[in-house]
This record gives sequence, structure tokens and C-alpha cells, in this order.
Amino acid sequence: MTDLDAFIAGLPKAELHIHIEGSLEPELMFELARRNRVAIPFASVEEVRAAYSFSNLQDFLDIYYQGANVLLHEEDFRDLAVAYFDRAAADAVTHAEIFFDPQTHTDRGVAFDTVVRGLLAGMDEARERHGLTSKLILCFLRHLDEDAAFATLRKAEPWLERIEAVGLDSSEVGHPPSKFARVFAAAAERGLKRVAHAGEEGPPEYVREALDILRVDRLDHGNRSLEDPALVDRLAREGMTLTVCPLSNLKLCGVKDMAEHPLDRMLALGLRATVNSDDPAYFGGYVNDNYRAVAAARRLSRDQLATLARNSFLGSFLGESEKAARIARLDAYLA
Repeated sequence: MTDLDAFIAGLPKAELHIHIEGSLEPELMFELARRNRVAIPFASVEEVRAAYSFSNLQDFLDIYYQGANVLLHEEDFRDLAVAYFDRAAADAVTHAEIFFDPQTHTDRGVAFDTVVRGLLAGMDEARERHGLTSKLILCFLRHLDEDAAFATLRKAEPWLERIEAVGLDSSEVGHPPSKFARVFAAAAERGLKRVAHAGEEGPPEYVREALDILRVDRLDHGNRSLEDPALVDRLAREGMTLTVCPLSNLKLCGVKDMAEHPLDRMLALGLRATVNSDDPAYFGGYVNDNYRAVAAARRLSRDQLATLARNSFLGSFLGESEKAARIARLDAYLA
């Protein structure tokens, strides 16, 4: 392990862009398939890993939804969450804000309450076991219509005290943020924060819609914002956090080579960029793998890495006093 790898390994950080269903490792997929007697189209763990070769977002989503079929019971969602949090804690993550896709499950006949109870049990266990705090973000699937999103928001009503925000994910191109204007307004009325995937495969205009129409508190991905200098200036001026996912960008061909990744350019332009793992079981690494990959390829300095970690706390939905406490712990590590 190099000195920089060791520095990253112990660097206190938050993770703000993690799809919990995307942390389903092939080993757990097979275990749950056996436990729940669910047929999956793979004969071995190796065959699953071989299938994790994508040319675009839709290729990935097709296999992602197949994998989710093994998740049926409260215990399954708890096990999924616990497995992620164990890995996150090993990467010095002290706070995580996790996305979940209820429609992926309710459309298969799994009750919304089953999903949430299981995930909350895993979150509670992570706090007890690792001191790792977490928040839950309900994502709407953008390839479905807004009426389906409203139905999901209604199912979430009994759980709003435990849900921090709503988000928007799945196939981006052809499904602009404006498609979900009314349901995001309804979420805001209920006191929920808002985030949205924009500018991953979609154009800079989708980022503008996320800002102006959905009124997001945080921007997921946002890479294509760099194509629009006026938009970059606005994002920097407003202190908008971008949840960047380097290995995901590489795996889904957003960048052809990690040496071309724009993360350090984002920092140089004054953007509040962060590093996250997105769907780590599918994209080849958890949060520290992402830090290491981009740090090596772009020759990031310790100061740049520290800025990324600090941004992760600043961009989180923790209260101000809790943010200050986490940043003080980071500063102590750096000292």
C-alpha cells in the first residue's frame, strides 16, 4: 500500500451517492436466490461478474433490475444494507445517505413497508456496530410516469419521519427532470429535501431543469455541466454539491479512461465535488476504490483529497452542528 493509499484508507468521509440495490454483490445475490427459491439467469458468481460489462446506462439497468428480483423479505433488505455498511465502515465512511428504489420492488409485489423496515433495521445496526450514521433517500424511477411517482410518495407517508429526501434515477435520456415537477413540489411541501440525477448522460439543460424546476438541494453526477461555462459559474456560486462517481463514469463509458476524468477540473472551477461509489457491486469498487482510482489517474494531492472529503460532509444533510463535528474529526486526522 502506498502512502497515498494509506491516507485515503483512513480519511474520514461521507458517501452521498450510493444505490443500496447496486451494492448487491453476486455472492449475496446467490445466497438470497437460494434462500427465497428465486431463479436467476446465472449459473455461478463468475458468470454474474462476466455479465457486468456495460456500454451504457441502459445495459447496466437491465441486469440491475434482474438482480433485484432476489430481494423479497424484510430480512433480505436488512442483509443488503448491513453488507454495504460493513464495507463502508471499513473505508472510513462515518455517514452515508443511501438511495433506494421502492418501485423496483413494489412493482414485483413486495410491500413498500417491507423494504423500508428492512433498510431501517440495517441502518440501525450500522449505527450500533460501527457508529456509522445514515439517512434514507427515496428515488423515483424516471422511466415510469409521474402518476407512479405520486403513488410511491403516498406509500411513503407513514415513513416520512425516517426518509430525508426524494431523488430521481434510472434511464436519464428522454426523461427530463421537468417530467416530475409536480411530485417534487409535493415532496417539498412534505418537508423532504430533493436531489436528482442530471448531467450523467443527459445534457446540461437537464441540470438546469433540476435546479430551476425540481429545486434540488444536491445534484447527482452533474458531469456534463462542464459543457456550459455559465452553468458551472452558477453551480460554484450557489455552492451546489455534485455527487461524482468516477468508477461508474468509467464503467458506463462517460469517460473513456480514468486519466480523462474531470474531477480535479471541477475542484479547480470551484465546484463542490464529492467522490462516491454509485452501484459498487456492478462498477468495480466501493468509495475508497473510487478515491484511489481517480487519485492515481489524475495525480490528486492530499489537499485535493481532503477537500473532497470535507465537501462530502458539507454537502450532506446532517445538521450544522453535526457537520462541524465531522469536519473537526477530519481536521484532526489531517493534523
